[in-house]
Amino acid sequence: MPRERGLVCLVTGGCGFLGKHLVRLLAECGKELREIRVLDLVLDRELETLSTASLRVSLMQGDITSRGVMAHAVEGADLVFHLASVIDFLGLIPESQILSVNVQGTQSVIDACVQHNVPTLVYTSSMEAVGPNSKWQPFHRGNEDTVYEFAPASVYAKSKSQAEELIRRANGMKTASGKTLFTLALRPLGSYGEGFPLLCNLVERASRCRGHLFRFSSADACLGRVYAGNVAWMHLLAARALREKPGLVGGQVYYCYDDSPDKSFLDFYMEFLAPCGVKLVGRLRPVLPFFLVFLLALLVELVSFALRPFCTFAPVLNRYTLLMSCSTFTVRTSKAARHFGYRPLYTWEQSRARTTRWLQSLARPGSP
Repeated sequence: MPRERGLVCLVTGGCGFLGKHLVRLLAECGKELREIRVLDLVLDRELETLSTASLRVSLMQGDITSRGVMAHAVEGADLVFHLASVIDFLGLIPESQILSVNVQGTQSVIDACVQHNVPTLVYTSSMEAVGPNSKWQPFHRGNEDTVYEFAPASVYAKSKSQAEELIRRANGMKTASGKTLFTLALRPLGSYGEGFPLLCNLVERASRCRGHLFRFSSADACLGRVYAGNVAWMHLLAARALREKPGLVGGQVYYCYDDSPDKSFLDFYMEFLAPCGVKLVGRLRPVLPFFLVFLLALLVELVSFALRPFCTFAPVLNRYTLLMSCSTFTVRTSKAARHFGYRPLYTWEQSRARTTRWLQSLARPGSP
């Protein structure tokens, strides 16, 4: 018989890339849980196989912006992990929809927690709630207290910053029955791992060029990365801390980090792509001068805008993706370690091996 005692947690966006990593880790390490509810628009039924005699994993289909959906999802829950978000780097999704889901949706989650007496809410933000900014200013080995001009380079970045502020303001709110809602926000750096869509896209791009990728950005611009399994682990530890010492961690924001190396966009992903047979053209420098690449990005954006009434044309290269691959944004912080004992669950070597094995299990570049 399933145990009657134990916590009920809800994971919004639990069928997404980070969400699946979190749900699987909760099923493995969340010994205090009796039910994991997974809310998403598109469901992955494979997650239901994580259920055991003492733990139920239940899937719920719905939109976080719906009050009725959220009321049903949080009823009787003790803990909410809010990961659901719209991410759009190619300009395919209207700004109003991004803001509706990422900002109004976050307010909907907060309201449901307040109305249904959920005391613990962990929000998955993003490094883009801070930067890189549209002025191309470097953020080198910064931390949660580093002063950095916020100049959002995309609607997504603006929406994550606004949602993060809603989460911080919600900390300490009284719920309908007089309990206190405690919240915190986690900012993953560029996440990677098994199931990461970008790696699949890079493999597909290489396959169209006989196994080659071309460098269009500087090798000197470094971005911080973090393995999805370690992001999930930090979520679990942060939630426990929020329940046990809310006075310390409530209302705080933490970068998610591990010992993954700071490298340029393609140099980092070649750690996984090279064992799959992908070769990088322009090993030391871009194949084209930067000003030409920037003009090309601007040109394809103009073409995309002109064609919008007739068809969808969303090239991978645009000014935003160029910014993200040519900017420096790296983090050095010990805040999570000091506040709730975070240490990466997986080393860089383990993270690289797990990701590479998954990628090698897919079709190799050039294969039929």
